[in-house]
Parts: sequence; structure tokens; C-alpha cells
Amino acid sequence: WQQILGPAISGLEWAWPSPWLSSGTVVAVGMRLQLQVRPFSFSLLQPLRTATGVLFERRGWLLRLCDGDSGALGWGEVAPLRSEQWLHCQTLLEDLPQEMRRDQLEALIHQGPGAFGFGLGAALAELDGLVGVRACQPWQAAPPPAQLLPAGEQMLTALDQILNNALLSPSLTLKWKVATEASELEQRWLEILLARLPSNARLRLDANGGWDRFTAGSWMELLRQEPRFDWLEQPLAVDDHEGLEQLAQCGSVALDESLEHRPELRESWLGWQVRRPAVDGDPRPLLRQIQAGVPRRMVSTAFETGIARRWLHHVAALQWVGPTPAAPGLAPGWSPTGPLFSADP
Repeated sequence: WQQILGPAISGLEWAWPSPWLSSGTVVAVGMRLQLQVRPFSFSLLQPLRTATGVLFERRGWLLRLCDGDSGALGWGEVAPLRSEQWLHCQTLLEDLPQEMRRDQLEALIHQGPGAFGFGLGAALAELDGLVGVRACQPWQAAPPPAQLLPAGEQMLTALDQILNNALLSPSLTLKWKVATEASELEQRWLEILLARLPSNARLRLDANGGWDRFTAGSWMELLRQEPRFDWLEQPLAVDDHEGLEQLAQCGSVALDESLEHRPELRESWLGWQVRRPAVDGDPRPLLRQIQAGVPRRMVSTAFETGIARRWLHHVAALQWVGPTPAAPGLAPGWSPTGPLFSADP
């Protein structure tokens, strides 16, 4: 906790003294449920450039939920990716009453952005023993992850480094951030990538909604017969669902941002879904789906602290033993290390 940085949440007072509490901590009490909140921030080891902008840092709040009767603990994390959602989450946390019943906390889960719902839902799930040390199945370690390639020409340098380190690996999955440069230039880099890629490797391209229909179609035409090709991830904007459906008739399309924009697609999209638990809302429905063996659910990072990363690794491990195992998107090498990233809060 000494590593946690960021501005304190103002406007609320502690309900009582506690050795765990310090400046910036919020306590909400009701039915013996005590919610404490601490802000954090950290910088990525390198900026992540996508079609929608550049991500330099992550910031948010860590949650500690305690059952005053049993002493059971549940931990959560609220860290939205979009700035307008961050301000919304801050307002919601500032407005939490000091006394709160369980049903009130449950009702709040769907009142804010997905990251807010994740934080509350994750803490409640651990408190209830659905995950964690009190669960019948403790936290699971993640399977071998996909390697994240940076956007632009930097991809080629990163590719060489990854291939040199993966000489003894039985399998390799790569994810490349595209739609940040001219399509013709990126397609030339794709030719180099494919020429260097081992025959047993897998490749995913993530456009973050940055292509139009013509461009996305040209990429699909290039890759649809490629045996190492996994999917195009969010090739079109979230408001062009008709185009996404048409493109999916030609080859493999995975939805990401569309699932946040239209959550009902999580139940209807039959192709691959890239699910980022930390910004996806209440994680309990996704956990139930993965445990039930629902196919074509791949989990991916939103660059979490250790608290939310436990969920990411756990769900990834369960998905790996399901009907459609897929290397999770953990982006190794992009986040720093230290106490903030420990699996033990």
C-alpha cells in the first residue's frame, strides 16, 4: 500500500478509527459491511499507441470490503480507461453514504461505468467466497499469454526480441495494434511479420475500431486463408455493427469495444468476444459463463494492479481448460512491478 499514489477522495469522513485507514480512505457502513477506498496511479513501462490515442498511465481506486460480523474480506478495483468515466466513478465514490446495506451496494453496481461495477462486484464475490482463499477453487495462475506488439514500425523490433526469447517455446501468440498508420504501410509490415512468424504461431490484429469497411475488408482478404490467423479485433467502429456482421461472414472477427457500447451483444454475438474483466462490469456473470464452458470468450488486460489482475489470471485459467482455449491478452512487459502489483493485497 505504500506504493499507492493519487489524489485523496474528498467529501467523506471515516466512520471510526482503524489502523488500516489513512488519509484518502472512505468508509461506508451498513449491515456490518465496511467499504474502504484508496486511490492509486502508475505509469506504463512504455506508452501504448492505438487507433484511439496513446495510453501513458492508469489510475483509479482500490476497494476493501469487510463483513463486520465474520471478518471476511473482499477486494476490488475501479480504474476506467476513459477520462469521462474516471470522473463519473470519482463522483460515485464520493457520493457513497457512510451506511450501506448489502442490497444497496448490489443496486449501485449497474449505476456507473463498467469499471465501477467491476470494483463492487469483485469485492462482493470475494466476500461471498466465489473466488479467493475462501472459494472451493483458489486463485488460479494464468496460462501462457499472448505477446503484445506495439503499433507502427516499432512492431518489427519488438517482434525480433520476442522471437529471440521464444525459441524454446512450444507455442506463440502475437497481438499487433494496427490502424495507427497508413493501411498500405502497415500491410507491408504485415508481410514482413508473416515471413518471420513461426509456423506454429498465432496472430491477432487489433484495430480498436480504426478502419472503414473497405480497409477492413482488404485486411480480411489478406488474412482469411492464413493458417496462423486468429481474428481481427474490433476492426470497425462500435456504431457500425452491420459492417461488423458482414465482415464476420468473410472471416474471424472478435468484438471488444462494441461489447461495452452495446452490452446486449455479449449474449448474441456468436464469434469471439474479447472480455476485459476490470472494465467489463460486475465480473460474476462472466465468471459463471466461463465456469459453464461458454465458448469463444477470450480475456484481456486493461492494465490492472495486482487486485484486479488476480481476476484476469483466474478467469484466463478457467477459459484455458474450456472448449475453446485461447491465450489471454496479459500484455507482459508493459506494466511495472512492485507491491501495487502483488496478488496478495
